Amino acid sequence: MLNQTVDARAALKAAICALVVSAAVMSACAIAQTWPAKAIRVVVPWPAGGVVDVMTRIMTTRMSLDLGQPILIEHRPGAVSNIGTEVVAKADADGYTLLASNAAIFLNPMVDPDLRWKSSDFMPVARFSTSPSVLVVPTSLPANSLREFIALAKAKPGLPIGDPGTGTPQSMSVGMLQKVAGIELTHIVYKGGAPIVPDIINGTLSMTISAGSIVLPSLRSGRMKALATIGDKRSAFFPDVPTMAEEGYPAVTAVGWQGFHAPVGTPREIIQKLSAAAGAAAQSEEVKTRMTNAGGETSYLSAEAFEGFLAEDVVRWQAFVQATRKK
Repeated sequence: MLNQTVDARAALKAAICALVVSAAVMSACAIAQTWPAKAIRVVVPWPAGGVVDVMTRIMTTRMSLDLGQPILIEHRPGAVSNIGTEVVAKADADGYTLLASNAAIFLNPMVDPDLRWKSSDFMPVARFSTSPSVLVVPTSLPANSLREFIALAKAKPGLPIGDPGTGTPQSMSVGMLQKVAGIELTHIVYKGGAPIVPDIINGTLSMTISAGSIVLPSLRSGRMKALATIGDKRSAFFPDVPTMAEEGYPAVTAVGWQGFHAPVGTPREIIQKLSAAAGAAAQSEEVKTRMTNAGGETSYLSAEAFEGFLAEDVVRWQAFVQATRKK
């Protein structure tokens, strides 16, 4: 009799669990079917005018047309993107809050394991663009090649350089360059790449590695010089500028990207709708042209393909982080 009672209770418990799961699945499906029913918020955790901000605005302008709802940009810069990223990590997983992401989404936890968010708090939605990063110096600096800059840095240890924030791809690239070239530089940390530009132009700083979209206007006007790019091939925007590998430093090679992430738990159907909208926008000739004019290019990956790319990118950047820590 006791065994029958236990079995009955177990069966009842299993039935209740099944009903709860079924209700949750049905609720998620219902939400996905009616989504989006209101404006979507995209948090940009970097300052306005930076590469993530510019590329995200180009994408969301077109995506809002396909999704039938406004996409609102909300800037939450600070703490090397950690403030805005934490906001999204703690947001409801309903598809109405997204993060405009770059490599900092896994670089920052590598650098600081005590953050109030972690990479696993997010789901990849889509990668939508890539942009070259370039090492630039003031026009007045007596160095016209990377080799000449390194020689100058060895002759004058501690040259001040603009650092867009510890944990950023550009900062990590400088750290790797210091390691492999054997130079000492003084990092002046800024809240992103855009605020560094005036101090490169006026000669307060001797160098920075910046997203190409940020420095492209100044390079075109001759107010600064580009010595090398950190991409795996020469950039169409800087065809005459050699890569780090060409200059003898292949370890300082990385791909800059921009994408969307959503809070973990966001219904898969909504992720797929967002990913499809990003893919359609990336195919738009208007979007391609605007990105090219801004110094980037469309480089769409679906949620699944983006997840695979991120797994490889993490391994690539771990070497950079280790080099920076040792330095």
